[in-house]
Amino acid sequence: MNKQELFETVLELKPVSLSLYYPEGDTEAWWKQAAVSAHLAQEIAEICAEGQRLDRQAIPELTAELLSMFARTGSRIPYEEVYFERRRRLNTYVFLALLEPENPQHLEQLEDIVRAVCGEYTWCLPAHLPREHQAADIDRYIDLFSSETGFTLSEISLLLGERLPPALRLRIRQEVERRLFRPFLTQGPYEWETARHNWAAVCAGSIGAAALLSLNDPGLLTEILFRTESSMRYYLEGFGEDGACLEGLGYWNYGFGYFTYYSDLLRSRSGGKLDWFHHEKVRRIARFQQQCFIDGSLVANFSDSLPQMSVHMGLSHYLAEVYPGEVEHPPAVLRAPYTGDHCSRFAPALRNLLWTRPGSGKSAWDASSFYLPDAAWLISRHVPEADTFGFAAKGGHNAEPHNHNDLGQFILTGRGEVYAADLGSGEYTADYFGAGRYQYDCNGSQGHSVPVIGGRYQSPGQQFSSVVLHASTGDTDELTLDLTQAYEAEGLLSLTRSFVWHKERLPRLELLDEYRYDGVPGSWIERFVTWRKPQLLRSGTVLLPGEGGGVEVSYVPGVVEPEIAAHMYRDHFGREQVWHSLDFHAVRPGSGGRFAFTFQFL
Repeated sequence: MNKQELFETVLELKPVSLSLYYPEGDTEAWWKQAAVSAHLAQEIAEICAEGQRLDRQAIPELTAELLSMFARTGSRIPYEEVYFERRRRLNTYVFLALLEPENPQHLEQLEDIVRAVCGEYTWCLPAHLPREHQAADIDRYIDLFSSETGFTLSEISLLLGERLPPALRLRIRQEVERRLFRPFLTQGPYEWETARHNWAAVCAGSIGAAALLSLNDPGLLTEILFRTESSMRYYLEGFGEDGACLEGLGYWNYGFGYFTYYSDLLRSRSGGKLDWFHHEKVRRIARFQQQCFIDGSLVANFSDSLPQMSVHMGLSHYLAEVYPGEVEHPPAVLRAPYTGDHCSRFAPALRNLLWTRPGSGKSAWDASSFYLPDAAWLISRHVPEADTFGFAAKGGHNAEPHNHNDLGQFILTGRGEVYAADLGSGEYTADYFGAGRYQYDCNGSQGHSVPVIGGRYQSPGQQFSSVVLHASTGDTDELTLDLTQAYEAEGLLSLTRSFVWHKERLPRLELLDEYRYDGVPGSWIERFVTWRKPQLLRSGTVLLPGEGGGVEVSYVPGVVEPEIAAHMYRDHFGREQVWHSLDFHAVRPGSGGRFAFTFQFL
């Protein structure tokens, strides 16, 4: 659709009204019903508990000292803790004001935090600002969180309507125009507009959604939507035809979530004339969540993803309604609690209330295996009788979004415990996204279950890649990768890694690495990463202990010998965590080698 055609469609958009959110547009009736709905009871109880906590606290200040801390130390946490606490306060008093309109204190608290947010020096996070920026130019910067904030305030203004003072609603419109619409139209194009990852969906989607809710000028709205639609196309280009999100499930929730929130408003206002959900790739992306869970709340957490995940029920139920029979309702036990999002994003929190449906979902995911060819991921969820076991492995290349040097990496879980681990995302700092990224164990191949060749780890860059030689799912799941190009190891002629996942009552994983070398490598280590503390049971067998009995790792003595070591890293929330390396050293590395291991569940 060219700009003129879009303009003509904009002229025919349905008026902005509360029917975008509620049946018949009846706010009072919807929230009265929500307050007594069994399927929302836990969510609402969590909101009320947050309100009680916040009632005893003042609004925390975003001081200049906090703002400067990232530039001085590289640490993001001190500023962001306060920033996100303010967003939690904003969300909570919106919901309480809607749930309990008879309580004037909720509205008073809401007005106070809205004014505080409108008065912030910047809605951006310091990590997303140039280190040397001028206060006079601060409004030209747009990041994930500034765009989210503008979307949030636009929704609040509509949802609360005349219950908010006219001057405050005017202030919201002015701030959103000053911090989002005006710079978007005059200071761009922004780098994220052509990003093929979550930034395009979140930033452009939030701006487009805010515009759909608050702009009356059809010309300005057309300009913003034209740019937003372009960014959405770039965002979708970041997915292969298999629909896999290479950034991991957490960023699927984030990026595809905001893609959905924007697309829903666009589809509603255009009466279905502008509908991204008709696209086949969008349909496949919508199925990604159900493919990622391998064992209870444990997921295939490649890239900067967390090992355990919950789900946004509102988003999940919405997609299940859009794609009935294809997108599954998640098990209710996986519901993300109200306080589960440490960033306190309003859009998913609101839709967890509006879009969650009663009586849907099953007690657990069914057994299933998936091979995602564009991502080169094999994911298996095995459910014999009452137990669940999970296996996942990946190929790809080492320049993926939120990249880890992890070609050939695998994850192994059973009965809710992780045995072969992916460390996932570490603490986000300046260096984490800078030159030192791969010195962090969670990012470099030293912290992944892949070989170490002559003391060399895998290298970053798209040229360092794998080739899938074989992949299949069935009674057994199999994946064979050529990892030769993953290393800058002079003399390495070939390296293949093969996985065979036997889905028996007590499953087992067979792993085989084979190499050829021009000469002899100085050393060869088969490294496996685990949260468990390995125990050498006897020659040829190492135990990864667990409550259900654990996993026995069998190897060939005399070919390799084990070494166990403990390591420390800082997780995504800044906490010190211990992980263990189980290294099998080749006893006599030669011009060729064959290393076989079996991981047997007990």
